[in-house]
Amino acid sequence: MDAALEAEIQQKHTAETILAMRRWTDKLISFRLTRPAAYRFAAGQFARLGLPLEQGGQVWRAYSMCSAEHDDFLDFYSIVVPEGQFSSRLARLQPGGQVMLDKRAMGFFQADRLPDGRDLWLLATGTGIAPYLSILQQPEVWRRFERIALVHCVRETAELSFQDEIAALRDHPLWHEHGHKLQYLPVATRDAPAGMLGQRIPALLDNGELAARAGMAMTPEHSRFMLCGNPKMVEDTHRQLMKMGYRMTRQNAPGHIVLENGW
Repeated sequence: MDAALEAEIQQKHTAETILAMRRWTDKLISFRLTRPAAYRFAAGQFARLGLPLEQGGQVWRAYSMCSAEHDDFLDFYSIVVPEGQFSSRLARLQPGGQVMLDKRAMGFFQADRLPDGRDLWLLATGTGIAPYLSILQQPEVWRRFERIALVHCVRETAELSFQDEIAALRDHPLWHEHGHKLQYLPVATRDAPAGMLGQRIPALLDNGELAARAGMAMTPEHSRFMLCGNPKMVEDTHRQLMKMGYRMTRQNAPGHIVLENGW
């Protein structure tokens, strides 16, 4: 590589160390990196992470932060694609290994883009739950809304990661007086046990089961939505919500929905 190009790349990223690696399933991992003292992000944003290639150069992927804005580390959640150029390499790393981190956080998937409302719906599929774990560590989110529903839809129940961490959010000392506001609604489309929701999120919105299970009637006046996950879920859910009378938030036109594609 040209020396000038190499120097330019190094100015744009830092090399961070893996502090912990957790394997939830053979296809899902979470990992913790060191955090540069100067690194800043807003809950809901994503980082660009890079790994070197054997033949030279790097491969980069975007990952939403799971950690809080104030944490002195950075947490991420990833699907492992067996032949994937990035994730398969990442999954083989151990604590002590290194990952490149772009110095700038990116994205506009933040709760403060939504106008005030009574109910906040956080709708996710798969690893799309990651930014909500960060967003739910903002005290102002708990104060702004009277009720919060975190909906995590997966194919199989083994993929319902972070259940203990979600439960612990209710008792966090910074917002424990508001902890009762949170409902966690898991959904498994292939092996849901009796009593668990088992359809895709758009269908659960359409037939009213999601609102009924949460005990939270959905109305444009009171309901605000964040969507994150695979593009098909985001597209179909957005379309369904529009049929129900909701609209996207724009820069100069506050609405009811903000969205992010998980990949």
